[in-house]
Order: sequence, then C-alpha cells, then structure tokens
Amino acid sequence: MKKNLLKGLIVATAVGCAAGYAEAQETVAVVEETAVIAVIAEMPCKTHYYTTKRDNWFIQVGAGINSPFVEFYKPNGDEKHHMTATYSLGFGKWFSPYIGWRMAFMGGSMHWDSWKFSRAKYVVGNADIMWDMFNTFHGVNPERTFSIIPFAGIGGAFSWDFDAANENIVKDGNKIKKNQWTLPVSAGIQLRFRLSKYVDFFAEGRAQFAGDNFNNTAYGDPVDISLSAIGGFTFTIGGRDFKSYNPCDYTAYINDLNNQVNDLRGALAGTTAALAAAEAQLPCPEVVEAEAVVVEPAPLMSTVRFTINSAKISKMEKVNVYNIAQWMQANPDQNVAIVGYADKNTGSSNYNMGLSQRRAQAVADMLVKEYGIDAARLSVQAEGSSVQPYPENNWNRIVIFNVAK
Repeated sequence: MKKNLLKGLIVATAVGCAAGYAEAQETVAVVEETAVIAVIAEMPCKTHYYTTKRDNWFIQVGAGINSPFVEFYKPNGDEKHHMTATYSLGFGKWFSPYIGWRMAFMGGSMHWDSWKFSRAKYVVGNADIMWDMFNTFHGVNPERTFSIIPFAGIGGAFSWDFDAANENIVKDGNKIKKNQWTLPVSAGIQLRFRLSKYVDFFAEGRAQFAGDNFNNTAYGDPVDISLSAIGGFTFTIGGRDFKSYNPCDYTAYINDLNNQVNDLRGALAGTTAALAAAEAQLPCPEVVEAEAVVVEPAPLMSTVRFTINSAKISKMEKVNVYNIAQWMQANPDQNVAIVGYADKNTGSSNYNMGLSQRRAQAVADMLVKEYGIDAARLSVQAEGSSVQPYPENNWNRIVIFNVAK
C-alpha cells in the first residue's frame, strides 16, 4: 500500500513539474456554491400561503333590517327612524388567509318621516375589501370557529318609487325626479361562524354614506346615511383552505450538501499536503516529452430554483447562472443542456410542460444576453412535471444543467 501511494505521488509530482501551475477552476466553483448555500441557509423561515384560481370562491345570501338616516321632519316634532327588511346577495374570493374581496348587493324598501310618512325602494351594489383579523394576528387556522372581518367598499345605489314631495326635492327641469343615482362608500364588520369546511354563518353591520339626494330630497346635512344589519350563510367552493410553502423546507438538504463540500475540501487539503511532502523529498525529473493530459469538465453543481408558477429568475438565483457562465467561458469546447422542471402538485401536465420550457428558456436567454455565451452551445429541454428529480416536491421547481454530448 505504501509503495503504491509513493508511486502515485511521484507521478503526480512529475506531471505537476512538467505542466506548471494552473488555476483550479473546479475549486473556485465549489467555493462560490458553498457561499450561496450559506446565504440561503441563513434566510429567515416564513410560511407563505397561496390559492389557485379555482379555490376559495364564495357565495353569500342573507337578509336583515335597514334604517335610513336622511332628512326628517314632522310638524309636531316627533321624528323617528323606521326599520324595513333588506335582502343581500354576494360573491367573492379570498386571495390569502388575510385579504379577500366581494361584490355585495342589497335591496329593499326604506321609510322615513318627512312632510308625510315617506317611502321608496332602493338597491345598492358594493365592491368590498375584506380583512381577516384573527388570521392576521393569531396565525392561520382554516378550522377556526369564529373570526372578525372588517370590510370597506365603494359602489353604486339606485333609489326609486318615491311617494313624498316638497319644495326641497331635487328636480329635473320642472318635474320631480322619479329616481336617483348615487355613489356611496361604506364600511362595516362581519362576524363569521364556521359550520363546516364549506358553510359559514355570518352576521354583519354596515354603514353606508351616500350623497344628499339618496332619498330624492336635498337639504340639511350633505350626506345621507343608511344603516343595515344582515345575517346569512356563506358557501365556499372547494372549502376555505390554502396551500402553503416555506423557503426553508430544504434546509436539511442544503446542510447535507454543505457537509459534503466540506468533506471534499478536507480531503483535498490532505492530498495537497501529501503532494507537497513528496515534492520536498524528490527531485523533479526532466521530462522530454509529455503526453497530452485530458481534463474532464468540472461537474455542473449549480441549479436555478423558481417560485410557484413563475419563470422569473430571482436575484439570489442569478449567482448560479453566473457560475455556469464562468464555467462555460473557462471550457469553450463544452456545450450545456438546460433542463427545466415543474412541481407535479400544482398545475396540469400540459401547463407544467410549458412552465418548465419558459424556465429553461429564461436561463438560456440570460446566459446569451448578459454573459455573451454562444446560443449554439446551449440546448433547452422541458421535462414538465412528468419527471421529478428530487423527492421533495418543492425542490422540483428548478432548472438543472448537464454537460451536452
């Protein structure tokens, strides 16, 4: 064993003396890769939530009461507010566990005191932004029994069929207007009670602020207010649930790679020390003619990872494209195959095939446009989600480089 080791060191010394000193391109690539691994490993871990285009849509139906706060007057001074029935219908979608939107429609009749007991009919449509306070402050829990959801919106209101008139009524020419359009803003709070994965009971109160002519009468305060209280049911298509991912899910895999790199560097340091000892003891033999040494290309350790449903190269991943560009410039006779993949748990097979093609093409375009790599040296391949190179699905939103034959 010792004789074989000594013989190997002598051969290595001879080749080293004949060839001289050359930069270790492969070692440089390993150092850069290790630095990237260290940066990723130090990223803060935060769970991100997302929904598909089809999930978390909902429909709401309800009924309740409404009371207008408009111009009031009775000769004997005993004004009062009248409550009438109102009905609601809405639909919307939760973009995340925290924020959603809906289109909400309400309609019915309204009563108020004027020169005589007055009434009209109305319908209002609002575009609302909704905020789930409990998911925001107490963590996401799709099975939470009770939630408080403030909302605010803007919309349009149409009122008609008025039966009261006086000198202050807004007029259209010389005729009393029979209907009114206004653009109200509103705000309110919804209390949501979970009954099942697909059905919730809700109770909400809304304050609506419209122009002074909402009830076809314009005097006094410049804003007409309408208060409503509604209860009903929310039916969620597919259930109120969200997918999640954490960029640190692959931390263990990164640490394993980092350990492998450190082991290789330790072995390289030991070999370098043994070679230095051999050179110190043996004279450098004179080499008359040396055979050409075939240098195998360095392994392509870099990969480019992507976020869900994206073919955009992040700033963090651009360093890996840079590593490949440096390797190709140092190895001008080598061609590279750029292979794109997609996560099989999201999207259809046809969609993922196109997505993996766009990811691979984005990397190829950066190599050509930013680093001057000849496009003829690159081949773009798309594997879609039919091939999953890694056991963890989150790792398969990736582009891998192979030395092309």
